[in-house]
Amino acid sequence: MRTRAFGTASVPVIGQGTWQVEESRSEEAVAALRAGIELGLTHIDTAEMYGSGLSEQLIARAIEGRRKEVFLVSKVLPGNASRRGTVQSCEQSLRRLRTDYLDCYLLHWPGPHPLEDTIAAFEELQLKGKIRSYGVSNFDEELLEEAVRIAGPKKIACDQVLYNLAERHVEARLLPLCRKHGIALVGYSPFSGFEEKAELRSVAKELKATARQVALAFLVRLEGTFAIPKAVSVDHVRENAGAGDLKLSKQQIARLEKAYPLHVRRELPTS
Repeated sequence: MRTRAFGTASVPVIGQGTWQVEESRSEEAVAALRAGIELGLTHIDTAEMYGSGLSEQLIARAIEGRRKEVFLVSKVLPGNASRRGTVQSCEQSLRRLRTDYLDCYLLHWPGPHPLEDTIAAFEELQLKGKIRSYGVSNFDEELLEEAVRIAGPKKIACDQVLYNLAERHVEARLLPLCRKHGIALVGYSPFSGFEEKAELRSVAKELKATARQVALAFLVRLEGTFAIPKAVSVDHVRENAGAGDLKLSKQQIARLEKAYPLHVRRELPTS
């Protein structure tokens, strides 16, 4: 599994997302997460919002005895992201995850509290050893520049955003800005909203891969990009892991770029 710089860490380009994991499928989800760790998908993403803490509790079971192998990320809800609230939310997430620290802690999307207060809380948590790095999610270029201004250089570790074949707009301006500041761009919902076009199937056939694997490999073709697909079955996790070392030729990339053109837009959705 290929890895890249993520702040001061080296992290697999393909990770594991846990949004909308259903309680009724908890055992299957835990098994999938464990299988993913075995296959090198050690970047695990969650949030206090996901299942109102259920996702974090499931992850705690999956990583038991393996915490040091995992790059663990969680997020604070914007409504909780005051200075005091951010610290409290982090401590609650740590209890649910049954760990002493997070590898990265994010503001889930821009909210009502001053960003200065949220970042001050991140700094406090980092000083206490409760988080090793921090970042943001669903920030556009202007907000990301503001976060960098407040935090200082080399402090914002990542910006987690919607990124898939149908939603490539982040490549136009946000990704160059992330590279300028040494910020990882982490794409969530990598399989959402795009049509499985003939060109995607054709490239997959050439590589003896699946369309999902090619889609993931395309998203992490650019330096500084990561993808965190959700999978609640072991078979899907294995499929996702197969994309980690998949190599696309320049010609194949060009064909996919033509089939799924980049459309620039301003807004970033929240998830």
